[in-house]
Amino acid sequence: MSNTQVPQYNGFGEAPVVMTQTGAVQGRWQNASSAEYLGIPFAAAPVGKLRFLAPQAVEPWSGVRSAIDYGPTPQRRPFGPVSTIPEPSIAGDSTLNVNVFTPAPRDRRAHLPVLVWIHGGGYFAGSPSSSWYNGSGFNADGIVTVSLSYRLGFQGFGWVDGASMNRGLLDQIAALEWVQRNIEEFGGDPSRVTIAGQSAGAGSAISLMGSPRATGLFRAAISESAPSHTITVSQAETVGRALAKRIGVQPSLDAWSEVSETTILDNERELNNVADVPAGPSSAADLVELFRQGYAGGSNLAYAPVIDGEVLARTPKESFSMGASSDVSLLMGSVRNEFSFPAPGQTDLQEAQSQFRQAGFSDGAIAQFTSEVHRIGADRLAGQLLTTYMFRAGVAETAKMRLSGGAGSKTWLYDFAQTSSISNASMHCDEIPYVFDVLGDPKVASVLGHGPSQSLADSVHGTWTRLIADGELEQPSVNDSPCGAIQFLGSMRYDSEAYRFERELIDVTSHTQE
Repeated sequence: MSNTQVPQYNGFGEAPVVMTQTGAVQGRWQNASSAEYLGIPFAAAPVGKLRFLAPQAVEPWSGVRSAIDYGPTPQRRPFGPVSTIPEPSIAGDSTLNVNVFTPAPRDRRAHLPVLVWIHGGGYFAGSPSSSWYNGSGFNADGIVTVSLSYRLGFQGFGWVDGASMNRGLLDQIAALEWVQRNIEEFGGDPSRVTIAGQSAGAGSAISLMGSPRATGLFRAAISESAPSHTITVSQAETVGRALAKRIGVQPSLDAWSEVSETTILDNERELNNVADVPAGPSSAADLVELFRQGYAGGSNLAYAPVIDGEVLARTPKESFSMGASSDVSLLMGSVRNEFSFPAPGQTDLQEAQSQFRQAGFSDGAIAQFTSEVHRIGADRLAGQLLTTYMFRAGVAETAKMRLSGGAGSKTWLYDFAQTSSISNASMHCDEIPYVFDVLGDPKVASVLGHGPSQSLADSVHGTWTRLIADGELEQPSVNDSPCGAIQFLGSMRYDSEAYRFERELIDVTSHTQE
């Protein structure tokens, strides 16, 4: 046995120094199969005028940069008083950075598949530094994992006269370009990159698939609970001018560059909605009518991807129907009861059934929706309508557009329906500890309950791992089964009717029904 002493950082052994194109970084081992390199800048600090411009190149550094601590985060304030996911906010200016977790640092011959994770948070909050996004579980399966940051809220997506639009998406693209240039040094294969995200991160992944600026930067995508909405430049401008008026500043780049970040944060959430977009349905009949008016996958958040003609020429779903990203594999799905919070007495199940029947739904589809309401309780009916409106119908519509654009054979759906013993439902974010295989994280029990199923985590994590490693799955694709999905409920199975209700909602409200 060797007597060589391994240098220690906070109880962890030093990981090899890795040379990126802008300088050397020193990480540390988390365990025998995972080295972490944290807070590596992929773009210059977005301060001053740079807050509202496209990401700029980072200045190279000399010497070896310590990468054992997470870098500053764009999130300065939490999503709300209580958040499901642990999402630390870290002070500092250099907020555009990546965290790399790898089992093969400095091994250029390893050519391991790469997962790039985009965090959620409504496009105005969230953190890439969450313990739930630690890549050690994927590292154990031979997958290099990267989590990235991007500008949030008004600074990331708000309209400013003379500034770049979609700055948050441009940050994500810059991070993916960094991956292409540098990931081989961390043992990754730049030709085998999968982007993935949850909630706003999933919406970002879908937007990147529809962006010509991101072409060639990844071969597969995973979309977990995507709010598939985008807004127009006109809608973004209306909100941007209103925020400028509220603060008392001209809406120009020069003027906004003089406004403190604190002032923006003090005011932006009061104007984070698009006035002419409904927040959600009030009844089953209202749900159907909203879809007839074109609000599929709707949300009224104002800080969101913008159809600007450059980063996004059209909505991603329109791009998919025209064949965009038809060479990119996509696994997408929803948690069964995303926003299905209890709201007693707001609507009646029999009335909802009658309204769906009048709209033209089949008895089977209505029975499917009814069964789900019985599963979670009648007091969650209004919430299940909202879940359908914001998330599940968007999955069905995106699948339909991918099918029409020739990418059905490269599209797979999932349906996460595992019940939490805390909420007695399957709620937004519940799948993430299973995906990253972090069931032992201290906060997981407060969300999922004690003793969540490790065998289910093996199935969920294993499915994600197979897509990342192989670029495809063995289960039927949308081409084979348009409403079918890999279902996670106790164990893993395939349900050919998983999205039947949502697909019928899309079809009965379409102007060109199939």
